[in-house]
Formats: sequence, C-alpha cells, structure tokens
Amino acid sequence: MLTSRTFLKRTRAGAVVKVVREHYLREDIPCGAAPCARCAPPPGIGLQARPSGALSSLCPRPHYLLPDTNLLLHQIDILEDPVIKNVIVLQTVLQEVRNRSAPVYKRIRDVIQNPEKHFYSFTNEHHRETYIEQQKGESSNDRNDRAIRVAVKWYNEHLKKIEDEEEIEVILLTNDRTNKEKALEEGITAYTCEEYVKSLVANPDLVDRLACISDEGKEIESGKIIFSEHIPLSKLQQGIKSGIYLQGTFRASRDNYLEATVWVHGDAEENKEIIIQGLKHLNRAVHEDIVAVELLPKDEWVAPSSVVLQDDGQNEDEIENEEEKENALKTSLDKDMLRPTGKVVGIIKRNWRPFCGMLSKSQIKEARRHLFTPADRRIPRIRIETRQADTLEGQRIIVAIDGWPRNSRYPNGHFVKNLGSAGDKETETEVLLLEHDVPHQPFSQSVLSFLPKMPWNITEEDIKHREDLRHLCVCSVDPPGCTDIDDALHCRELENGNIEVGVHIADVSHFIRPGNALDEESARRGTTVYLCEKRIDMVPELLSSNLCSLRSNVDRLAFSCIWEMNHEAEIVKTRFTKSIINSKASLTYAEAQMRIDSATMNDDITTSLRGLNKLAKILKKKRIDNGALTLSSPEVRFHMDSETHDPIDLQTKELKETNSMVEEFMLLANVSVAQKIYDEFPEFALLRKHPAPPPSNYDILVKAANSKASIYHANLNLEIKTDSAKALAESLDKAESPALPYLNTLLRILATRCMMQAVYFCSGMDTDFRHYGLASPIYTHFTSPIRRYFYFTELFFKSKGVVNEDAYILFVRKNAIVVLIPKYGLEGTVFFEEKDKPAPKLDYNSEVPSLTVEDTTLHVFDKVKVNVTLDASNIQHQKMRMVLVEPKV
Repeated sequence: MLTSRTFLKRTRAGAVVKVVREHYLREDIPCGAAPCARCAPPPGIGLQARPSGALSSLCPRPHYLLPDTNLLLHQIDILEDPVIKNVIVLQTVLQEVRNRSAPVYKRIRDVIQNPEKHFYSFTNEHHRETYIEQQKGESSNDRNDRAIRVAVKWYNEHLKKIEDEEEIEVILLTNDRTNKEKALEEGITAYTCEEYVKSLVANPDLVDRLACISDEGKEIESGKIIFSEHIPLSKLQQGIKSGIYLQGTFRASRDNYLEATVWVHGDAEENKEIIIQGLKHLNRAVHEDIVAVELLPKDEWVAPSSVVLQDDGQNEDEIENEEEKENALKTSLDKDMLRPTGKVVGIIKRNWRPFCGMLSKSQIKEARRHLFTPADRRIPRIRIETRQADTLEGQRIIVAIDGWPRNSRYPNGHFVKNLGSAGDKETETEVLLLEHDVPHQPFSQSVLSFLPKMPWNITEEDIKHREDLRHLCVCSVDPPGCTDIDDALHCRELENGNIEVGVHIADVSHFIRPGNALDEESARRGTTVYLCEKRIDMVPELLSSNLCSLRSNVDRLAFSCIWEMNHEAEIVKTRFTKSIINSKASLTYAEAQMRIDSATMNDDITTSLRGLNKLAKILKKKRIDNGALTLSSPEVRFHMDSETHDPIDLQTKELKETNSMVEEFMLLANVSVAQKIYDEFPEFALLRKHPAPPPSNYDILVKAANSKASIYHANLNLEIKTDSAKALAESLDKAESPALPYLNTLLRILATRCMMQAVYFCSGMDTDFRHYGLASPIYTHFTSPIRRYFYFTELFFKSKGVVNEDAYILFVRKNAIVVLIPKYGLEGTVFFEEKDKPAPKLDYNSEVPSLTVEDTTLHVFDKVKVNVTLDASNIQHQKMRMVLVEPKV
C-alpha cells in the first residue's frame, strides 16, 4: 500500500516545482511478540511469550511496556535497568529521540540490541494499521502523541487474538499529563514512570533512578531566587546574530569554583576568551555547556583570579558567604591584566553526562536528600534523593543531572549506578575511564562476529591489489612489551644516489568494512587508550595484537607512505600504496639505540636505522628552524609488582635519539598524508590544527622569565619573545643558565600551559589549517593518536608514606604555590591557609610574580623542598598533600 503527499516548492533560482513524497505501508511487519503465530518471527530477539521482570502492584497481569518520546529521553536510566524488560520502542519515538539527543539514541539502540532485555523496535510508521496522517491544524508533537496511542490500541487488539495464552496487555508509560489523559479517555492503560516504578514491589531502590523531570525554569520548592532567568533559545539566537550576545563553550576552572572562561566560537581572528566570575554570573552553566554570554561594561572587567578556591561543602542552598568569597577573586586592577568579562545569560546546549563521584551524606537523621560530590572539581555538587544513603556511603557512584532551579545553590539529579568501594584499584580505574569518556566495555558478540575466521592467511587476490614490499628491510621500534605494533620503518639507498624511506601503518581497513558493527564500535572508541597495567583497545585483540600488529617475521598488510629523498632530507617524490610487508625485527627504543651506537654492528637492519636516524636529525632541525616548538612535559613510568600489580617504583622516562627518530617520521607521514587527502578531497579532508594562542596567554611566561633575570641581576637571556612560534622557540633555546640547570625545562613546561587545544576539523569548514606547535601549514593523524592515564601515582605514595623531594615553583597564587617534582613528574599545590590553623601573613605580587609568606618571598621557578603524603582524609578527593619544608616560612 502506498500513500503520497504532493506540494509545491520554490527553488533558489525562483522556479516553482511540484514535489511528490511517497510513503509505503505494509501489512507484514511483525509485532515482535513471541506467542503471536499470525506474525512472522521478529528479526533478532523479540518480546517474551510470558513477560518476565518486575512484579507491579498496578499491573499484576503479564504486560509489555511502551514509552513515549519524553519518557525515553528523560528516564533512560530506568529503562536500562536489568529489571525493566519487554519494552516496545516505536519508530515514531526512535526518530524523535534521534533528532533530539544523539547520546540517548545510542543508549537505547544498545539496549534494543541486548538479547537479555527483550526490547523490540516496531516500525509503526510503515504499518498499514498504525500509520496516521497529520491532521489540519495539528502540531507535529500532537500528531506523534496520537500515533503512539494508536499503536498501543492496535497492539492490545492484536494481542487479544492470541489463543491458548494468558492475555498480555500493553501499557503506555508517559509523563505528559495531556497524553496520559487522552490515553485514559481512549481506554488505554497509562501510567507515569514514577507511578509504575513505585509499583514494583520487589524493587524499591529503582525509585532512586527516577529523573527529576521538573522544568528547570520552575522552582521545586520555595526559597530565595539566586539566579537570573535564562533567556529563551529563540531570543538567544537573534541576539547572537545581531551581536548582542556571544556564543561559546563554558569551561569551569579546576582551581576556583567561582570562576570560568567561555571560549567564543568564530574564525581564528575572532576567537577570544571571556572571563566569568561569581556565582550569579556563572548562572547555572556546567563545564562544557554551549552558552550565550553578555559582555559587561569595560569598567566591570576583571583579571583572571589568582586565588585557589574550592567549594567547601556548604549547605546546598546556603550562599551567605559567597560575596565574601567573590571579593577574594579580585586581583590587581592593572589595566594590562584586565580581560573581557561577561555573564551567562542562557544555555544553548547542555553537555550533561553521567558523573562519577561520592555521596556527601546529610547530617539530618533519616534525610532522603543528600549532596553528591563529583570526582571532577569542575562539576558542581548535585542534589539527589535516595533511600540508600547508608549503603552508598564510601562508594563511588554515578549520578545524572536533571535540572537546575533558579532558587537552588546546586542542580538536581538522580542516582544511576554504584561502581564499588572508593580506593579500590578496579573501582578507581573504572572512574578514571568513565570520567574521561573512554568506551571500555567488552566488545559485543555482534562486533566480534565481523572478525575474520582463523586461521587467516593473505590470499592471492590480496597480493594482486597490493605492492609486495616483503623484500625490504622493514623494522619496528616501540616501548618494551608492546604487542600492538601499528607502525614500522625502512630506509635504503637507491641506484640514483637518493634514499628511499617508508612509513608502514597497519592496514586495519582491510578487516573492517564500512558501516558494520565493528566499524561503528571502532569509530566510537576512536583510539587505543593506555593505562599503567592494561590497554583499552580500539579494535578487538585478534586485530590489535595479532593480524594488524606488524610483528617480525610474519607477512602483514600495511598502508605505506614512501618518500624518495636526497641526503639533505629534501623530498623528491612521495607515493602512497597498499602493501604487504614482512618486518625483519621488532625492536625497543633501547635496542635500536644500541645498534646505532655499536661500532661492531653493520647488518642491514642497523644500516637502515642509522640512515633513518641521520635523516631524522636533519628533519628535526628543519622543523625547529621553521619555528616548531620543543616543549617539555615530564612523563613517568611505573614499575609494577609482578604479583599484586601495585606500583613499587616511579621514575621519569629517559628519551633516546630513537624516540625522536620515530617521532620525526610519524610527523612527516602525517603532513604528507594531510596534503594528499586535502588535494584529493578539498571539502572533506579530516585535518588537525593547532590555533595560535592569544598574546595575553603568554603574560605569565614573560613575567616569570623577566622576574628571574632581575632577581639574579645578570644577563640570563631570558627575554621571551611571543610574536611568532619561531620567535618563541628561539628565545626558549637561548634561555639557559649554568646556575639554574632546570630553568629551561621549567620555561618550556610553562610555555605548554599557555598553548591552545589542538582540534580535528573538516577542511571545508575552515580556511586556517596551520598547526602552531609543529609549524606546519597542514596536519592530520594518519599514524594513531594515543591517550594515556595514570591513576597509580596515588597508590605509589600511599605505600611510600612521607617523602621529602626537591621541587620547583611553576605558579604562585594569592594563597598557594603550584610546584613540580621532576623526579616523579608530579605537580601539586602547597596551600598556606589551612582550616583550624592561624593564617600566615601573605603578600601576593602579580607583576613579579611572587608570594611573600611571613618574611620569605617565593618566586616562580625557585627551587624548594616539599614534604609529600597522600591525604586520604577526604576519601572522595584523595590527593597528594604537599607542605613546604625549605625554605621555612
């Protein structure tokens, strides 16, 4: 059966054309219920014949659930619970959810694919008896609500005709009062989510997972209005278009909960950062929200705060001390320090996600309302209601935000999941992965089903379409213990006197077809993530550690970038090819370095490595001469106990020439591939750029260098020039002093903190492709990006007890100093104001910059000694506690 709609449409050229939209209807779409003999069996797992699950006091008979769109959007945590099974998800609902929330759409698709849940997606918009036309004057929302009710009625009529089975009822779940009233009028059994969940007699704890669905503009209880009302989205968009408001990403401060910045979106020359200070000006924005900002008059502009200020856990609606705290934000009124300052007037897009943290149990006996403290200090505390406070105390839990009323100091939310005991290694690792949004669940069977069958071999057909490079002396150079070898190199002299160099990347695309479940899951993960003792693979282990690992002495498929160069590392010709390689050696950086340095080794592998190393040095010099930055950031390596897997030693990594050698050719491959894909796909090339930071970002670096030079009354070549990357690189190279051997490293670390975040983008969306840090006009990631996380620092210091170590001051604040301990690559804050102790006399100088504590003045880059312990008094935020030992203050 076919329905069609005809309408007229005017083209851009002004012509009027007739458009006919055809909509096909069918009668053979299965209902999905297992006991239904009239319908064909559903694809995949359908609804159970005897619905098992929670026993409801409201619905004692067997029943299926059918949620409407808003319920699915807001109560996805309830629907994901193992207790909830046998749910019909309509096509109408799925389409709306897809348009309104991509994360929720992904979650509900995952639930539908889970065979244990028995969720069934019914294509009601193409079923002859459930499809409806939109009536004249009817809104799209009302039409969709009517379509949902029509589908419920059809299901109930359809299931009545099943013989020899107890009658199964379909229940509509809706939190929309109008939709529920109309459903009841039409004889449909309908409940709100809260009514249904509270009726589940054996599962009272599920009530805690109910989202508080009150509109965030409406106050849940009486109380003083704290925040201004958010301007409606339609008016915000008009204001942004006319320039009254600015749109940008809200970034909360880690160090000061009363301060944030908004990075305004726009072209490179229009990009700017706006400071937001004070609770009322922050106006209920949460880290990473897209917000609209109104600039304040210039006489109200402020400087970035130099105070370290943390939310000390005041009562949820108590704000009497906020003005006093906000006054502490005010720094120098030096005109050079003032920055554009504004206030949040509206939210364009919320970026709320489930947050990990701990419950701060209320002191009121038998209270059901408590505060949740997120692990990420940039996220505000969240008010939740739970009956499980005693059980959840001391546990890491997940909470979701539901809304933020104008009269509440904190947003409202609901409990989602208990992760386990705080301090437990597995629990804390889980928190780490969740907080950094690292997908880490085991690969599903649907994903694994697309892996090649073993044993696998390269076929003659594969060889036909590839260049056979197995004769080349290819080798890989990686860290010790690496099993996922994704790149390899070769270098050889050509007959014409030039040199051929190749970078070979494992060709994962051979095993992953576009659009299948394996491809979608790999795209979702995006990269492999490395923890201290385990790896979160982007692709299943069969590929990452076997078929796509370029191990030695086995044939492997690769994608190769091959250059012909002269002896000055100038590229004569570049080509790209799918290839077959056979690596002749899998080396560690130390093994490769030993070969290069050995006077007795002259085999083909060693000769290739020496050629690569020689060219890499030339390439690196060229990059640096062009203005590429060499910035330092200490990286540590843990030595683990073989039985307990706890860290027993911690040291900074020693980088060798071979580390730099591999890096140079990976960079060169990325630049060459970036240019190639841009030439081939000028509108669609996926590139990576690194924006130049605004000049003001360098203020702290310039002042710190000038301060150090003036203190030593000597020409230390500490004039830091920041008008270009090249000028910065050259001035950093000159900043050396025998008296201060660690000074240059500190300057480079501080320069890193001044940088902008590098971003991926599509070439058709921008005109500025330049990578500031690499001084490259174009760049991408052909070789793989890597993310690494280290939780084990805390475990290491927990076992070490008290440690005294040399440190250097990186930053000074009004009430603290931030120090770096080079031995451990560890950064921490030394506070000089502590609770229950007399406050010392503090004098902060933002110009020098320095902090005088009593009679001792501390400058940026000063060498100090600190006492380091793991402070476990706050189990939620266990942290490294640092106390100044020398100089004594």
